[in-house]
Amino acid sequence: MNARMRRAAVVVAAGAMAVSLAACGSAKESKGSDDSSSASAKKGDDITVGLLLPENKTARYEKFDRPLIEKKISELTNGKAKVEYNNARQDANLQAQQVDTMITNKVDVLIVDAVDAKAIQNSVKKAVDAGIKVVAYDRLAEGPISAYTSFDNTQVGKTQGEALLKALGAKATKSSKIVMINGSVTDPNAKQFKDGAHSVLDSKVTIAKEYDTKEWSPDNANSEMEAAISAVGKKNIAGVYSANDGMAGGIITALKAAGLSVPVTGQDAELAGVQRIVSGDQYMSVYKPYAPEAEAAAEMAVALAQGKSLDSVAKDKVSSGSQKDVPSVLVPVTSLTKDNIKDTVIKDGVYTADEICAGKYKAACDKLGLNK
Repeated sequence: MNARMRRAAVVVAAGAMAVSLAACGSAKESKGSDDSSSASAKKGDDITVGLLLPENKTARYEKFDRPLIEKKISELTNGKAKVEYNNARQDANLQAQQVDTMITNKVDVLIVDAVDAKAIQNSVKKAVDAGIKVVAYDRLAEGPISAYTSFDNTQVGKTQGEALLKALGAKATKSSKIVMINGSVTDPNAKQFKDGAHSVLDSKVTIAKEYDTKEWSPDNANSEMEAAISAVGKKNIAGVYSANDGMAGGIITALKAAGLSVPVTGQDAELAGVQRIVSGDQYMSVYKPYAPEAEAAAEMAVALAQGKSLDSVAKDKVSSGSQKDVPSVLVPVTSLTKDNIKDTVIKDGVYTADEICAGKYKAACDKLGLNK
């Protein structure tokens, strides 16, 4: 896995550099967004970075995000920095306790991917009051954060919606009924995905049923799909918008049980999702190259801990409900279908062809030429 991570990091390095060229100043609205270059005590490479990730049901966090962030922090500090890590396992209260522990341990900076972006606000303020700057990772946390990195989440939803319309082809009409199964309401990204998808789908098809899925749970998505099939009628469903790959798995299980095969979207390019695309069970996923996002978070965290400006890293500015003009890095995404698996996740070293094409997927891979 380490070798594969190195290959992924090398391949996306150009992307990471591209998103860090343009400069922007830090926001002034709160204590947490003061220009980091004015820090009174600048530190060297011997820093401690706290890293809090939200859950471990989605494969990406432990397999990609954590090791990529840790690797980049080590590179930026000549191996002298320490990373204190914890995973909240989808529990907002546990994550609040983990922030308290990071404060007690006096980390120099904190990278947080919030379980609940609003509930984390008080914890962010406590950290900032203790002199610890906070980088919001992947989800835009409320509170006086100093930096933020994620993907262009509205574009993610648009990409999913556009792919679904392409899959429907001539069936993409207002008489076609679509089921939308969105992410958790506690995740601000989920609303952006949903808004982006609606901006593409609403004028073209009819959204017959729509759900916001608690905790992004595949089991909950499975139950919602079963309910939609009963409510809409299995012969009337033309396609399904699924906000991520994990839920797509639960949705496809429900569809198969009802004898249905319709286009289903996804996100995250999880191995199981890519394999479902190969087999034809899932139409697409959204490939989000994790290395540029992870490396941007590491760069901003190290700069903040060392009292340096973010001007050389942050390209964009993003505002939350409680913070304006947060220095940010937004990473572009790609629609992943069976036609570009080789040119995306395989080329970037995320997965090997052997991993994707294992077992029952070999024959389908052979047809796509993935084993060549």
